[in-house]
Amino acid sequence: MKIAVIADPHFHDINYRQGVGVGDGVAIRTLADTAASTRVFNESYHATRALLDDIVRRGISLVVVAGDLTDDGQQSTMAAATALLDDYSRRFGLRFVATPGNHDLYAIDGRHQSKRFLNADGSHTLVTSDPAMGQGDSVERIVSDEMYCGGYGTAIPALGAFGFFRRDGDLHWECPFGTDDRLEARTFEIVSADGQTVRRMIDASFLVEPVEGLWLLSIDANVFEPRNGDLDPTLEKSYLDSTDAGWNSMLRNKGFVLDWMADVAARAKASGKRLIAFSHYPIIDPLNGTSTDEAKLLNDTSFLRRTPNPEVSRVAAASGIKIHFSGHLHINDTAVFRDGDDFLVNIAVPSMVGFPPAYKIVDIGGAQLDVETVTIADVPGYDAAFPYYRIEEARDGVSAAVTEAASHTDFLSRHLAEMVRHRYLPKEWPQDLARLVPQLSLGDLDAFAATSRPLTVEDAGVIIGREQNGALAALPFFEVVVDWYRLRKGREIALDFIDANRIAAYRQTAQRYAAGSWPRGSLQDRLGSFMRMMMDWLDSQPSRDFSINLTTGEIERDDHLGRTVRRQTGAA
Repeated sequence: MKIAVIADPHFHDINYRQGVGVGDGVAIRTLADTAASTRVFNESYHATRALLDDIVRRGISLVVVAGDLTDDGQQSTMAAATALLDDYSRRFGLRFVATPGNHDLYAIDGRHQSKRFLNADGSHTLVTSDPAMGQGDSVERIVSDEMYCGGYGTAIPALGAFGFFRRDGDLHWECPFGTDDRLEARTFEIVSADGQTVRRMIDASFLVEPVEGLWLLSIDANVFEPRNGDLDPTLEKSYLDSTDAGWNSMLRNKGFVLDWMADVAARAKASGKRLIAFSHYPIIDPLNGTSTDEAKLLNDTSFLRRTPNPEVSRVAAASGIKIHFSGHLHINDTAVFRDGDDFLVNIAVPSMVGFPPAYKIVDIGGAQLDVETVTIADVPGYDAAFPYYRIEEARDGVSAAVTEAASHTDFLSRHLAEMVRHRYLPKEWPQDLARLVPQLSLGDLDAFAATSRPLTVEDAGVIIGREQNGALAALPFFEVVVDWYRLRKGREIALDFIDANRIAAYRQTAQRYAAGSWPRGSLQDRLGSFMRMMMDWLDSQPSRDFSINLTTGEIERDDHLGRTVRRQTGAA
């Protein structure tokens, strides 16, 4: 039996009709907003269909959705996204089992959303559910309730067909609170950090047996912790956003879910059920142990803020669930945690709206779990918004270089390069290093490693520009940084987008830094962290096609020649 696991479709309906549109009425989000985001918007319309079509072609009927089905939970988007999945269910017999993501809902009462849509002349219209947003500005504005992101009370019923409530034909259904699937029976109290504010929240976790012998454990890892103070419970600012909270906050605020997970795992083992757990958030460090180097190189990043601490992984491993699929970070990764005889494998599923566009196929049988990663390169209509992007470029000067892409994967790879230029370098990198990146080449990095004297960014200019031998030595450091992010997000899949000669050159440079020793904070020390992280991702656990021994946690990589390369799991 095979199931598909998809994550973060972030479906945006380009046919949204609210008085906005370009020419033929298609609702296109601006290229400026796309370039500044970690995901693309308009392309999700066609990419989600291409993803589902691929699943249908492979004869798979059971699909797990690891959160963020919608763009941002807007009522109109929620309706369009669920209608799309319902259509595939009717026409092709697909059964969807989902978990809510942080973009699908917000706390109990929801929150406002505001989006910019292109007009035919390249200008834009702001569509918002917040009457105060943009008031008095010169930009054209439309206020619409359809832009509002709902809370649990409206979002979960909208997603209800995807496992959140019992349905005819299910062999088993339960939640942490028992077998009553009514939302009013699935609430718990959550308390602010100072202990003074208590709110009643819904937990949407559930366990379902859709076919004989398979238990799907959908874990609602969203946590909306009240802020200190007696704040209006209907306002967004009254809660800590679940985006960075994830499993760290689960351990603190929803321990009853972890207790339930352990009970489910024990019953699954006793009754011979195959248990597959999934939530929106990673349950193991997705940086593969590179957090120390990340902090040294970049200080505070979204990846660091979203990294589960070891205690979370230890408790989750002790629960006995063994296998957990996650989304949220839009990365392709396999992470392993061991604590004595306990082990836990977290399989991070990529998104079709971020590099690399892919999903997972899970073959369930015997004493192992086989995982195949499918990259969707061809998306009919991937370039539908390109003409409008070029109009926006002509009017506002925003770069439309991404419109030169020859495929959906090429588009997302180019979008990643633009993110490095306009988001990651200016927002995540220390300013001194960010300024240095455009000035350096790979050969400069080698020269720094060959210099025994500790260097600062300020005196690096003494070496920059020395004659380098070979084309790779002249490779701009910016290109190296883009490849670094490709590996960070894609792991093995990134190798399809990086020339093998570049990889060999990166390994040589990394070896030079590994052989040296410089004071903490020196330029060589910081670049050494950069290269070390790149090597960790190159040599990380198998993340494309692999098998997991469900007894030992051992992972085997399946190569394209039909051989398996054994790789032992790492220690906690």
